[in-house]
Formats: sequence, structure tokens, C-alpha cells
Amino acid sequence: MTIRIDSIVSRPSYGNDILFRVTDIKETDEGKIAILSGEEYRLIADAPFSDLIEVKPEEQERMMRATKKKEEQSLHLFRQELELIREKQEYRATNGYRTENDVFQIPGRVLHMDGDSNYLKKCLDAYEKIGLPVYGVHCQEEEMPKKIGALLEEYRPDILIITGHDSYSKTKGNKEDLEAYRHSKYFVQTVRLARRKFSHLDQLVIFAGACQSHFESLIRAGANFASSPSRVNIHALDPVYISAKIGFTPFNEMVDVREVLRNTLTGGKGLGGIETKGVLRLGMPFQPPIEEEEKA
Repeated sequence: MTIRIDSIVSRPSYGNDILFRVTDIKETDEGKIAILSGEEYRLIADAPFSDLIEVKPEEQERMMRATKKKEEQSLHLFRQELELIREKQEYRATNGYRTENDVFQIPGRVLHMDGDSNYLKKCLDAYEKIGLPVYGVHCQEEEMPKKIGALLEEYRPDILIITGHDSYSKTKGNKEDLEAYRHSKYFVQTVRLARRKFSHLDQLVIFAGACQSHFESLIRAGANFASSPSRVNIHALDPVYISAKIGFTPFNEMVDVREVLRNTLTGGKGLGGIETKGVLRLGMPFQPPIEEEEKA
């Protein structure tokens, strides 16, 4: 077996359903243990080498193509929905298209903290395609509570994303025990600290969590949206879709939780939340970019 750090593997005991990247290897009395990070899902796990197979490049490509197609379909539907929201706003602002459309939009600003640098890059690409302003920060989950205060002071976001990797281990406790989760407690601490600075749920909209995270604790800590109600895995891009839906919904409208979850890749089993107002604001008059005068 040639498994090493950065190898792409799957687990036969779970039907080889998820691609993992090996991020670390540890020697134990029982043999080698690999620390695994999901390639498309925000899941972290450890597994003995006896429960790993290295996935061939052609199989990796096949699985990644299927996932990519699903992502593109979801993004297409989501962009259609955002376009409908934009048209609805224009209709209202122009009194049913009876006046000149001279308004501009200011969508919500996002601070996205991510424990995985590869996922962060993928999310930033999606934010750019959607057109939502974002500042991304790669930060290990256990460091997030230490850094959240300074980041909020510096960037003053409308939407805060706190995510990375997580997992539940039944050997460490039942599903109600926060200590049975790899990173949920750090997400909870970060949410609580953010709520000390922005106590109103509509002043700062927070999404927190990753695969199998302790949903109830995150909501109680002050998150508007969180994962994972049924302790299932969530997709890497799910936080982007949630923040975009909020970011492009007007500040005087309530976002229905079902609508938020509709175009995510995971849905209601992996994601949930509470009624929350949007953060989009309109302004006028619209001013086109000023072109520099040609030099004589």
C-alpha cells in the first residue's frame, strides 16, 4: 500500500462513498492511523490503514465530475433565484417600471472563516461568481475563538461564516455531548464571542458549523443558521449559498428558512436555522463608472 500524506483514499467500511485526502499519519500500538479530510464534504475523520484504499486517478475524476455537475446545477438554480430577487427589487424601485431605473444595490459583506484552505479557495471562487463581497480567512478551528474579535473589528461584516471540518464520534459520548464532536465546541465559542459584539440577530447574521456539527448548541450560542440537525455531512459550498441568499435579500424582508435551504447541496437534514432578515440595501442615483479623459 502506497498511501501517504495527500493521497486520495476512500473507506470500504462506508461503501467508498466519500473521497478523502490524507492530511496526517500517526503510529499507534494497533498500527498506522490516517487523519482524513473530505474532498467535497466538510468532514474530518481518522481511520486505520486496514480500512483505506487508494482511489485511482480515473475513479477520482469520475467521482469529481459527478460532484462538479451537481455543484454547477445548484449554482445555476441559485443564480436564477438571485436574478429574480434583483428584478423584483428593480420593479419596486421603479414603481412598476414606470420610472427610470437609477438605483444601485449594496449586498451584504461576508467574513468567511474556514479551517480548510482548499475549501476556502473554492468558496471564494463561488462568491465571485455570485457577486457577493467577501473577505476570506484561513484559520484552524481551535484558533477561531482567539481571532474572531480582531477580525470583526477590522472588517465589520454583515454576515459571518464560521466553518471548516467537524465530526461526531459515538465512542466519545452521545449526540447531545458537545465533547463528542471534534470541532463543534470551537465553533460554539466563536459564535458566543461574536454575539458579545453584535448581540442582535439581524445586526450580524451568523452561519456556523461543518459536517455532523452540534446544531442545537450553535443555535443556542447565537447562530442564525447552523449544521447539522441530523448529524449528516454538508457540502463545502453550502455556507456560500446560505450567505448569498441572505446577502441579496432586502433588509426589510424576512428570509424563509425553507427558501434558504432549497438550493443548498445538502438540504434540511444537514442545515437549519431561524427566521432572519436580509441585508441588501438599495441606493440612488446610479452613477456609471467615470471614464478618464484621453490625454492630449
